[in-house]
Amino acid sequence: MAVDYTVIVVYLAGMLAMGWWGMRRAKSKSEFLVAGRRLGPAMYSGTMAAIVLGGASTIGGVGLGYRYGLSGAWMVLTIGLGLLALSVFFSARIARLKVYTVSEMLDLRYGGRAGVISGVVMWAYTLMLAVTSTIAYATIFDVLFDVNRTVAIVIGGAIVVAYSTLGGMWSITLTDMVQFVVKTIGVLLLLLPIAVVKAGGFAEMRAKLPASYFDPLGIGGETIFTYVLIYTFGMLIGQDIWQRVFTARSDRTARWGGTVAGTYCLAYAVAGAVIGTAAKVLYPDLGSPDDAFATIVKDELPVGVRGLVLAAALAAVMSTSSGALIACATVANNDIWSRLRGLAKRSGEREEHDEVAGNRAFILVMGLAVIGTAIALNNVVEALTVAYNLLVGGLLVPILGGLLWKRGTARGALAAVGVGGLAVIGLMAGYGILANEPVYYGLSASLVAYVAVSLATRPTDEAVLAAWRERLAGRSSELPSETVPAHQ
Repeated sequence: MAVDYTVIVVYLAGMLAMGWWGMRRAKSKSEFLVAGRRLGPAMYSGTMAAIVLGGASTIGGVGLGYRYGLSGAWMVLTIGLGLLALSVFFSARIARLKVYTVSEMLDLRYGGRAGVISGVVMWAYTLMLAVTSTIAYATIFDVLFDVNRTVAIVIGGAIVVAYSTLGGMWSITLTDMVQFVVKTIGVLLLLLPIAVVKAGGFAEMRAKLPASYFDPLGIGGETIFTYVLIYTFGMLIGQDIWQRVFTARSDRTARWGGTVAGTYCLAYAVAGAVIGTAAKVLYPDLGSPDDAFATIVKDELPVGVRGLVLAAALAAVMSTSSGALIACATVANNDIWSRLRGLAKRSGEREEHDEVAGNRAFILVMGLAVIGTAIALNNVVEALTVAYNLLVGGLLVPILGGLLWKRGTARGALAAVGVGGLAVIGLMAGYGILANEPVYYGLSASLVAYVAVSLATRPTDEAVLAAWRERLAGRSSELPSETVPAHQ
């Protein structure tokens, strides 16, 4: 394992070095939070693919392949479809808004009264997303170094927090590009063909496994529908995804770069399912499907290659973790703390302060909170389900409604967030966290509340809508005065 250890240590050291490099570039709020909005197509595509394909897509995707066969690809396929939909239909408009958070977009659209509540929901989502990614370090470091769960979380989390805090989005962008390359080589070019060959080829796999393993719909229609609701729609509205859209240097970059990344996700989904299916042939009696990835890597790959593939898994986890962490800190600072501080100040004067230092401090604080929460929690699937249920149930309707329906109002948006969020929480308590009903009924309740309250209240002021249209068209770079909270 000495060679494998060397590969991993060099990789981790490189992540920290890139954090130091990013610190030298991040001299302004825009540079720190959205890489100066200057990413070209190649870098944008790589970093977008890196953030959406995390530990759940890699380790979890292989696990679903182990359990269901080729239809296990559906979870990651719906992620790719969501990214394609975002890129084709919405990314250009989102990029032109020139904001930093989803809540700022809601303020622009509805007149400055939706930010704090939506910010709290988005913060909870990004926090839990970062936590689930951090928990995944335990699996990988256990295979690598045979360390206990808490130590594994602290080691992996500390590295991500370090480079994210140092350089913000520039560090994360550069590390994500490296992680994208490592994942492509490790999973698609090495593990996939080796796993198929070790399993005896597709003919042998078909002979040894039930026919259901090769049924594209074998996982079940209801499960696929739930994946679409949670992951496809979740890709449309998540702060971690939008913050990457904000890094694009042009509308064209956001649209076509995201389309390339979404297509890559579809290929990655199929690869994970095939690897899991091969693992089922090789190890038919694993205790947990999620052990399939680590087992096939540990037992079937040669020295050196094993280290690179494990680095690929680590890359998948770290890219999602760092993206969720900076999103969580951005929301906590811009949408919650800054607004509450602004409300608490009696005078409307803006305090002069170092915005880069402030955002850096929030990443550090949120990073420590993520590590602590990850140590306390055990169930990754439940934590991820809570995150996506809150996001989709609480924020999907007011965000898409704001983009697509002129008649939507601020009170309608607030009602949708409140009713949808509370319905999801109550239904998870009643049906169970992993049940499908919370997101079904919560989303329906949010939609009804949004439409009913919007139609029952006065339309959004025409001046606000005019300013919104100007921003969507890319003709304005400043927030209209009507929508700017007092602290700004």
